[in-house]
Amino acid sequence: MNGTWKKALAAFFFAAGLGLAANTAEARVDYSVELGAEVRAFPFEPAFADQENTNFSPSAFLRPEFIYQWNDGDTMVAFEGFARADLDDEKRTHADIREASLFHDGSSWSVIAGISKVFWGVTESRHLVDIINQDDTVEDIDGEDKLGQPMVNLTWNTGIGTLDFFYLPYFRERTFPDASARLRGPFPIIADQSVFESPAEQWTQSFAVRWSDSLGPWDVGVAHFHGTSREPRFTPVFVSPTNVVLLPVYDQIDQSSVDLQFTQDATLWKLEAMTRGGQGRRFAAVVAGLEHTLYQVFGTAADLGLLAEYLYDGRNEARAPPIFQNNDVFAGARLTLNDIQDTALLVGAIVDAEDGSTFLSAEAERRVGSDWKIEVEARFLLGFDPREFETSLAEDDFVTLRITRFI
Repeated sequence: MNGTWKKALAAFFFAAGLGLAANTAEARVDYSVELGAEVRAFPFEPAFADQENTNFSPSAFLRPEFIYQWNDGDTMVAFEGFARADLDDEKRTHADIREASLFHDGSSWSVIAGISKVFWGVTESRHLVDIINQDDTVEDIDGEDKLGQPMVNLTWNTGIGTLDFFYLPYFRERTFPDASARLRGPFPIIADQSVFESPAEQWTQSFAVRWSDSLGPWDVGVAHFHGTSREPRFTPVFVSPTNVVLLPVYDQIDQSSVDLQFTQDATLWKLEAMTRGGQGRRFAAVVAGLEHTLYQVFGTAADLGLLAEYLYDGRNEARAPPIFQNNDVFAGARLTLNDIQDTALLVGAIVDAEDGSTFLSAEAERRVGSDWKIEVEARFLLGFDPREFETSLAEDDFVTLRITRFI
């Protein structure tokens, strides 16, 4: 455990000690543990010779959570950990502190100090403006799993919206699969030899500010971020004439963004847009679309949400991180049965408007009793050229079965 996590944990347990010393008659303790087993099935042979030919990859994970509240709930400490043991991918065997923070709520302000998670955005197919936390890409390739971020977050309710100020003293590098693992891509990524534009490297200070408000049917967020890009680009290094590895490169960027959601009866109109400087010429990106919900479909209690979005990204990939969602259309559906088992299904496809290549995703979940949950996820890349870096996972389609026990 490096010095960053030692300091964060020391601060967390100090705050927890203060809470335990408070009036225990008014205190509240909540805790839970998730234990899970998972298997990934890869139906196709790997695209690259130095990848392990693994068709079934099992793993197990643990997620403990703890919350201690006092001062009538206005003050609390929170902890969320995560650990996974993977049989095939050494880099996917990892542990992380997702949250270890002190929260206090004042009359018109609140503060979070420690390690925490923050989410910005409204769209489904891509979380374009969500920039505070780093992706934990060894968990999944959909950008939903995040690493804990050391921060101080001051929130001020101004009366004309909410202002959030973020001080981010330490940078979390992105996680990558092992050199021989599935979902690795065409070349091994050497994460422990990352290159930083800032000489302070991981200790480069980052800052962000966001204003948000609900104005009738409108939900609005406007933000600016200055600091180390969460998206790395990659530089090739020739270890030998036939052996190439990639080093992540983290640039200093300035990113301004807006996220909007307009509620019109059963339809949500959504927009995320940003402009970024620091990775070649300044570029813009947009995700825009809608979600329309059909309630009690076919005379049942189920709701069906229909999703459609357009994705544009104008980056110059010679200088900015690679991405394949630069001129694409997303269509999907979300079915919620509204039963006691919380059964839900989400399917979607991102289709390239130029060549028709498609990223297909499906997720289904259902509770079994009060203590168990079963999830099935599928990720398929159809019509991609595996020789292209940004689509080099084309032979690593996979289906995941996950069983979770709640304690």
